[in-house]
Amino acid sequence: MPVLTHVFIANRGEIAARIERTCTRLGILATASSGDFLDVEAQVAQAVAAGADAVHPGYGFLSENPAFARAVTFAGLAWVGPPPEAMEAMARKDHAREIAVAAGVPVVPAYDVTDARVAISHELPYPVLVKAAAGGGGKGMRIVRSAEEYADAVVSAQREASTAFGDDTLIVEKYVEHGRHIEVQVMADTHGTVLHMWERDCSTQRRHQKVLEEAPAPTIGDAVRRLVTESAVALAKQVGYTNAGTVEFLLDADTDEAYFLEMNTRLQVEHPVTEAITGLDLVELQLLVAAGEPLPIAQDDVSVTGHAIEARVYAEDSFGGFLPQAGRASVVVWPADVRVDHALVSGQVVSTAYDPMLGKVVAHGPDRESARRALVAALDDTAILGLTTNAGFLRVLVAGDEFRDATIDTAWLDHVEVPAPDPVTARVLAAWEVHLAEREVDGPFGSDGFRIASGSAPTVIELDQPVTLGDRPSTRPPSVVTHNQVEVALHGQRFVFERPDVMVPHAAAVGDGTLVSPMPGTVLDVRVAEGDVVEEGQVLGVVEAMKMELSLKAPFAGTVTTVGSATGRQVQLGDTLFVVEKADAAS
Repeated sequence: MPVLTHVFIANRGEIAARIERTCTRLGILATASSGDFLDVEAQVAQAVAAGADAVHPGYGFLSENPAFARAVTFAGLAWVGPPPEAMEAMARKDHAREIAVAAGVPVVPAYDVTDARVAISHELPYPVLVKAAAGGGGKGMRIVRSAEEYADAVVSAQREASTAFGDDTLIVEKYVEHGRHIEVQVMADTHGTVLHMWERDCSTQRRHQKVLEEAPAPTIGDAVRRLVTESAVALAKQVGYTNAGTVEFLLDADTDEAYFLEMNTRLQVEHPVTEAITGLDLVELQLLVAAGEPLPIAQDDVSVTGHAIEARVYAEDSFGGFLPQAGRASVVVWPADVRVDHALVSGQVVSTAYDPMLGKVVAHGPDRESARRALVAALDDTAILGLTTNAGFLRVLVAGDEFRDATIDTAWLDHVEVPAPDPVTARVLAAWEVHLAEREVDGPFGSDGFRIASGSAPTVIELDQPVTLGDRPSTRPPSVVTHNQVEVALHGQRFVFERPDVMVPHAAAVGDGTLVSPMPGTVLDVRVAEGDVVEEGQVLGVVEAMKMELSLKAPFAGTVTTVGSATGRQVQLGDTLFVVEKADAAS
């Protein structure tokens, strides 16, 4: 590829590392951004100063910002993405619907709620989905099942949409109770060729945020596959699209009808599963197109080999309300023998300033079951200590019957509780780590009854509960032993065991009426002042971190005696935000 010699990557983390990997293989110099990821002028200035001749935006940040694309080309650099006009046309869900209809692509039935009286009456065929017209990613999206819920859902969705996209316009559509999320990867060059790279299934998601992705889709037949792939190509042609994009569809599992949802005008997080089954490097194709070259393949050249599944590893406590996590990753072990896209290493600090995704683990096999088993094994070998991640949750999910049988729909994780791993085995392993690290009887984990000689009294280790050691384990898990706790990783899950005399509360609400921050983040809203009388369950404030909002509610009726922070302030895990005194105590 002689045309492009130096690519500036206007992004960070695992996607920057992934783009750089392809550039290096092609002999292209790559420079990653050093910050100011949302500042158009700063990113262009960095690219020019680096001497780059092209800009790849990755995903997130400015990747779907047409003003950024224009600024890049105005500076004389090649833009590795679609034309800004196509980005603008597809950015709004309402405009994208119109283009889809013009292209003959089926769309979800929508309702005219310009008259507010219609919305709050019983005229809407509930359930419906209220969603932001200007964005995606689950922001500004609410399911409404009755007229009584509608007004609150609209207010919440508008606020979230305004914050995320600067536009609070909403659209209201039919809500599909049992849906599957099917999306088609497309690639188009500037010479009139538009190809699809087959489809992916991203149905395993929570609150519209994808958790697992796979390719090809395991539950659709030839007719649906033909419909979505042909519709994706038709839509891309209709809008004059070039470079990489993804056309998303909602499949109604009850009727087998597929509806257009939206188009993502960038490379997707889940593109590795498509690369795995097609053998194509999508970033390489992106660079070819950006350089003005024709795509070197035809549609018949894009074949499918085997099956691939991707698991997104997030900094979140999936068994503790999916709350975002932050801290220093003291130990990081990624699995071998599978593809891992990541930029997290031991000792690195994870903050709430960016998206919570830490990496992606991708398994490929000759069939779906082989890929699934390989992913389970890979997640067994994933260990991150120092902060909690969802790796153990992913392992339980992928190993479960529902995912094995491909019965998970888009709403499944929102109403099913995935069981947490049993800590018994991990506790024994943790006790062994303490025993091996602190052999002296008077050490911080020294215990009564300790003996070295074989056949003597059993060794008892005091953790959150006493543990009597038996046979020494054949393998040792990744672990960290400190003066007051021990961490071990087992099947991807981080377990933390503390001594009873040094335990500290990790709560969101304490019995005396004190409410503390359940996660590090930003105070998004404070709705009360000191002296206010509140009812049980009344929302006192909202904390936000890593795309999640959490409402803090009064544990009982009473009077607010303390407001510990203000709107816009950064808070840490455990910071006191509100104190409520019970009504009878106040009187």
